[in-house]
Amino acid sequence: MKKKDLSRLSRKELIDVIEQMMDDKGSHEPVTRAEVTAEKERIGYRRRYLRTLRSTISILIVVAAAAVLLSTLFLPVIQVSGDSMEPALSDGDILLLHKTSEAEYGELCCVSWQNKLLLKRVIGLPGDVIDIGADGDVRINGELLDEPYVSDKGLGECDIVFPYQVPEGKYFVMGDRRLTSIDSRSSSIGCVGSDQIIGEVVVRIWPFGKIE
Repeated sequence: MKKKDLSRLSRKELIDVIEQMMDDKGSHEPVTRAEVTAEKERIGYRRRYLRTLRSTISILIVVAAAAVLLSTLFLPVIQVSGDSMEPALSDGDILLLHKTSEAEYGELCCVSWQNKLLLKRVIGLPGDVIDIGADGDVRINGELLDEPYVSDKGLGECDIVFPYQVPEGKYFVMGDRRLTSIDSRSSSIGCVGSDQIIGEVVVRIWPFGKIE
């Protein structure tokens, strides 16, 4: 085979030609079969490695896209800013939410207010009558609410008159740090509608742990 013909061959084809030449009787090529075999194995390994790498990258892209879609549609992740939910939540905590527009008593939820996200606890549901005394004790429909998650009871920032009935379609929410939290006790925020509820807190991702 002429030199110009060899230049048109791929690396694999060229190695095959060399191997064939070595099989020909009387051949005195300067390469050994072991060297040719090793070269073929190296090329084969490189091709397998590249195929595996492309496959892995494709899988990671799909997984990342699915994670972003899942996070956006069903499980948003947010970071706590401020201390209104201490001691249950601290500034900087990272939380996983379950996206929903409904809430139940005692649930920690994320609500939208004036383009901000607030973390509060659901105290009263639509139609409930809320009464908060000067000592900070909360009564729902006449019954004293047990709040082990509150460490500093107090009336806090409040400009509404008690007893107060939660409007239909609204939720009465409060921060756990009652003396500093601004929440439904203040008319500046008031009760929140179901359309303002982003989701309920499912778990604290960082630092990982149970939320009371």
